[in-house]
Amino acid sequence: MNFDFTHILIFHSFIILGEAIVILVIVHMLYKRRSSANMIAWLLFIILVPYIAVILYFIFGSRKRQNRYKKNHINLEKYSITDINKNQYFKLYTDSTKSYEILIDCIKNAKTSIYISTYVFKYDDVTVKIINELIKRADDGVKIQILIDSLGSWKLYLFQYHLNKLRDSGVKVEFFMPIFKMPFRNYINLRNHRKIYLFDNNKVLSGGLNLSNEYLGPMPNKSRWNDILFLIEGKSVELFFEIFASDWFYASGENLKFKNRKKSKEGDTSLQVVPSGPDMSRDVLYETLLCAIFSAKKRIWIVTPYFVPDTSLSQALIIAKHKGLDIKLITPKTSNHLIADLTRSSYMRELEEEGIEIALHNGEMLHAKAIIFDDMSVMLGSVNLDNRSLFLNYEIATFVHSHRVIKEIEIWMKNLLSHSEIGTKKASHPRVIMENLMRIIAPQL
Repeated sequence: MNFDFTHILIFHSFIILGEAIVILVIVHMLYKRRSSANMIAWLLFIILVPYIAVILYFIFGSRKRQNRYKKNHINLEKYSITDINKNQYFKLYTDSTKSYEILIDCIKNAKTSIYISTYVFKYDDVTVKIINELIKRADDGVKIQILIDSLGSWKLYLFQYHLNKLRDSGVKVEFFMPIFKMPFRNYINLRNHRKIYLFDNNKVLSGGLNLSNEYLGPMPNKSRWNDILFLIEGKSVELFFEIFASDWFYASGENLKFKNRKKSKEGDTSLQVVPSGPDMSRDVLYETLLCAIFSAKKRIWIVTPYFVPDTSLSQALIIAKHKGLDIKLITPKTSNHLIADLTRSSYMRELEEEGIEIALHNGEMLHAKAIIFDDMSVMLGSVNLDNRSLFLNYEIATFVHSHRVIKEIEIWMKNLLSHSEIGTKKASHPRVIMENLMRIIAPQL
């Protein structure tokens, strides 16, 4: 009898504890003043799988962390996000071999410093070549510091002996929010998705391109992902440096100061660099994106690997279509994330019903991110059109105000369209129900 009573007591204690934690989570959501869509998504998730949802909430549920372990806001006192800097040089690369060549050329010609920040850094035949070039520059006295996201590059994080030669040559390598180190400081949901490759503080490569054979290499490869890299020389380089320096300080505790042997010259390429993430007090990039959509007069052409927008973004595109704008969405027919593909379908069908053109790109993975607004600007960078990129990850976007660059991106997009299927396939009723049900988890993707 006592044995049974003890078991019943333990069972009910766990039930009560579980319910108390669920209530705590709900109170936390209310206290944080979340959007109604986000709250509803989490509440439905908690109803469906309460205990699993609670655990996931504590891992994934917060983004603007407010505690002593959080990453400090980027110090942009000398800049305004609305500033548009005139840069002396801008070059676009959409070919993987050309991207590899310019990266290696920048490494070989660096005289004082190389700073690298990337989400994915795989150890393969291509990165071995990059590592060897970095070791040569380090042996010549070039200061080299590399910041790698520990989750995006989890294999390299777990098997760091691949980095021994780099570190032995004097190269400093840090992992952003290391998974198994200082758990109360690190949040697995908040990843550094920025791609910044800085050389001598006077030129920077950025875009969506990570470091692996999937993205670039010395020889053409038909299975390589389709992505964008761009080179900047000019005033905007200092802003990229400040963003890298902030991330580096969080990972290493080391302060970096901007030193440039060359004085930046003004040119004819106007750029606006916009970082986003938990280290920004507001969702500046998201606001800038919505503003650009509402300000467009003729067209909005979008290329993104993942499309899981929030309600405001979807409605902004629909309103733009109702105003008579030419709206195109180009995305992979099949991406490398099955859940993202299933979740996006409901949103794509919604846009398609309003007359927005949906193009599903055939071939290898389309990982590039670009949005053309009229003939006035194009947004490039690391940002996908999903909740993770817009509200969770540390990201960086560059708005380019240049007719030349816009024309290059337009030609590139038209080539993508020529290798795409227009329109989504008609789905069965069970499939439609499943796609719409996936909206529940959309804010967590």
